[in-house]
Amino acid sequence: METLPIKKFVLETYGCQMNTADSELVEGILLNLGLEKTQDLHDADAIFLNTCAIRENAEVKVHSRLGNLHKIKRSKPHLIIGVLGCMAQNLKDDLLKNKPYVDIILGPDSYRNIPKLMNRHLTEKKSIVDTKLSRYEVYEDMFPSRGDTFNAWVSIMRGCDKFCSFCIVPFTRGRERSRSVDSVVTEVKKAVDQGFVEITLLGQNVNSYKHEKQSFADLLLAVSDIPGVKRIRYTSPHPQDINVELLEVMASRTNICNYVHFPMQSGSNELLKRMNRTYTREHFYYMAEKIREIMPNCGLSTDIIVGFPGETDEQFRETLDLMEKIKFNTAFTFKYSSRPYTRAEQFSDQISEQVKKDRLDEMLILQRKHTLELNLQKVGNFEQVLIEKESKKSADHWAGRTDSNEWVIVEKNHSKIKDIIPVEITEASGVILRGKEITGA
Repeated sequence: METLPIKKFVLETYGCQMNTADSELVEGILLNLGLEKTQDLHDADAIFLNTCAIRENAEVKVHSRLGNLHKIKRSKPHLIIGVLGCMAQNLKDDLLKNKPYVDIILGPDSYRNIPKLMNRHLTEKKSIVDTKLSRYEVYEDMFPSRGDTFNAWVSIMRGCDKFCSFCIVPFTRGRERSRSVDSVVTEVKKAVDQGFVEITLLGQNVNSYKHEKQSFADLLLAVSDIPGVKRIRYTSPHPQDINVELLEVMASRTNICNYVHFPMQSGSNELLKRMNRTYTREHFYYMAEKIREIMPNCGLSTDIIVGFPGETDEQFRETLDLMEKIKFNTAFTFKYSSRPYTRAEQFSDQISEQVKKDRLDEMLILQRKHTLELNLQKVGNFEQVLIEKESKKSADHWAGRTDSNEWVIVEKNHSKIKDIIPVEITEASGVILRGKEITGA
């Protein structure tokens, strides 16, 4: 049977913003090889899945997708199937054993090898595996292929040294290492030249960035100084590394968004210790208050896990109590999901799925109350809104975000995507604000 060279590719992304940034990097590599991107699975010669292993549900989706791709490959034997990213790193043995039709398995530090692997199937029939983790790889001299949109994801560091007991990231992405300030500035300047108006700096623990003697605060200042950068966001920080110096830098620059993602995970000191989060409930509350003191009206979001092994009802109530004290604008809430190689997987006092569900439902009700309460306080305010896309519910309206990260629906006027427009907030319902553009402002 004839073996054909690769001409067209499909690249699908699962998981976090870091995976989105990695996919843009991989897409840039493939386009530079002269390949053409397509959305049609049946038209592709190669299909790559950039995968996530943070939660079990993400892995289930990828396994299901691979089953569908196997069916396509039966009728199209020359099709190359590649698994990239965290699942490739974490489950390579399982993939080799149970999914031998997967041709390429690459961990997140191995993307430089893609050029020499493409078309290797013309002479080599075995699966190609490269999942070695690096202490140095930050892809500093490589530029991603970004779509025509307003926001550019810019990865400033890779890996994680925190070793939270529930998290698999240190095992799938390795140890922390940071790019130089100069290389980040060069990439951001290129993004601005390409028309991007918002920059989001990415890292597993973005605010633990350190290159030589330069801190994350130093990097923020350098990016803020670049002409044409209208908004700067970053994610995801670790509470241990948020300090007054960083907050004062944020408050001093108008193009650094008035928004902090502040992952709490639990409001119980016992659970925080068991999670190896390295801060206490008291410290977390103090820093939340400090954020709003230094940055008035700052948007504050968080991550919270319910049903962590051993979580008692009393400890769950401590989390709800801390939520009440702080009142987050948004919370990303998750049922605990056991991940291989983590310390929490070994705990014997796992929580039942029903208890997790009940606690999550209760938490969601509380968070919806807080979101609406804080959004109602915005009614009558004048906000600068960056237009990001057309509203899902109306072709006559735009959807955009304030710099404190609230979504606003506004009627189309003469504005367009990427414009930052003055808006009077007129209504709050759930997580959405509505407003009217102030013309002549």
